[in-house]
Amino acid sequence: MVANALQPIVRMAATADRTKPIVVPDYCKGCGRCIDACEHHCIEPGRDIDPATGLVPVRIHLEHCTACGLCFDACPEPYGLRPAFFDAEGSERPRVARHDLAGTPTPEPIPDAVAALPPGQPLVIKGVYASAVGAILAGCRHFFGYPITPSTEGAELMARLLPHLDGQFVQAVSEVAAINMMYGAGAAGVRATTFTSSPGFSLMLEGLSYMVGATVPGVVVNVMRGGPGLGNIAPGQSDIKLACRGLGHGDTHAIVLAPSTPQEMLDLTMLAFDLSFKYRNPVIVLADGYVAQMTGRVTLPRTMVRPGVPAWAVAGDEAHRRNLITSIYLSETELEARNERLFAKYARITDAEPRADLFQCDDAELLIVACNTPARMAKGAVRTLRAQGVKAGLFRPLTLWPFPICALAPVLSRARRVVVVEASDGQLEDEMRLAISRADLATPSITSVNRYGGVLPSHDEIVSRVIGVARPHALGATA
Repeated sequence: MVANALQPIVRMAATADRTKPIVVPDYCKGCGRCIDACEHHCIEPGRDIDPATGLVPVRIHLEHCTACGLCFDACPEPYGLRPAFFDAEGSERPRVARHDLAGTPTPEPIPDAVAALPPGQPLVIKGVYASAVGAILAGCRHFFGYPITPSTEGAELMARLLPHLDGQFVQAVSEVAAINMMYGAGAAGVRATTFTSSPGFSLMLEGLSYMVGATVPGVVVNVMRGGPGLGNIAPGQSDIKLACRGLGHGDTHAIVLAPSTPQEMLDLTMLAFDLSFKYRNPVIVLADGYVAQMTGRVTLPRTMVRPGVPAWAVAGDEAHRRNLITSIYLSETELEARNERLFAKYARITDAEPRADLFQCDDAELLIVACNTPARMAKGAVRTLRAQGVKAGLFRPLTLWPFPICALAPVLSRARRVVVVEASDGQLEDEMRLAISRADLATPSITSVNRYGGVLPSHDEIVSRVIGVARPHALGATA
């Protein structure tokens, strides 16, 4: 009896210096952690949907609350439970938000630093190894992935090197898990990458859409192989459309880089990290099974990056507490405005970042367009055709999105014929045709050399196709 009589006094004393919770519906996710934390069953699951968020906030009953604060500790950011002060009579005093960020200063960015590398001899390594080395030199210390041939060796090298560099290597349970880990790392402002191949890349598309929507950086190295379905482990190029036009749901885009040598696997991977953080957007390094597995001479750069911390990062410290990373905009007008900001960013990328490599294009009347390993065969074919009197040239897009139409336009104006060489059913050609159409350029005759299912076009096929379609004299050849 005495204990029961004293209980209200004990509770009142407890609340004199401590705070009881109130629910902020706009932030409560209804996760239930506070329900499990409360020993006095003062919190229960909610029943009403909050119209602003579409979630169901918890409900609280403070009759038996001792203001222990365990519910505050259990509530994840952004905090759905906030403190409310009560006086000795139990009347509510002005609320003082325990987690109020109004006084938190705006974080200042910690810029990247550049460190010199000692001179060294060139390496002779696989393309996937070169890409892994490039990621490390670009400041990447976080890898999340799931093994899949023919990209696995890159992940294996990261697993060996990152522990010695205070880095983190996590073999995820699936590609779906890996890309969401990438999302978290990118949101924290750290440089992260993954290596995958075509079926695994398909599984990552939802997470990539979230990263684009939340403006989160990250680099995905996709080593294309034969498909559809499980296909085989031979090289292919049938992910071009997926990377350029089908990068998850919504109006999503990412810069797509297409290396053709082990050296470019290193160089373009390093570039990918710079572009990813410059635009706060994922970047795709789109290789094929041959360029990833072939061994070549690779020269290291003279410097490497020591990454800083962006001002926008959710870095987990006091300085960055006010930051929020999200792709959830339930209001139609807010989501439309978000899309418009993304489209403006895409426009800046389209203006500033197209890249191409041109070979013998100054007087080319026969233009071959190719990327990745098929571009190597095409380059040899250009030399052979030149020896036979055909004014041939090679246009090699280094960015498949945005397609480098400004570099192609002057070459196209001189060309009488274009031959697209690729290991897919016209996916590279489609990107080129779309860019030509949007630029409102005159289109010469376009033919193609296509192989599928892990087979790459050969040097002889390209030469035979060119000679068979148009005789040398029709292409401006000399006698």
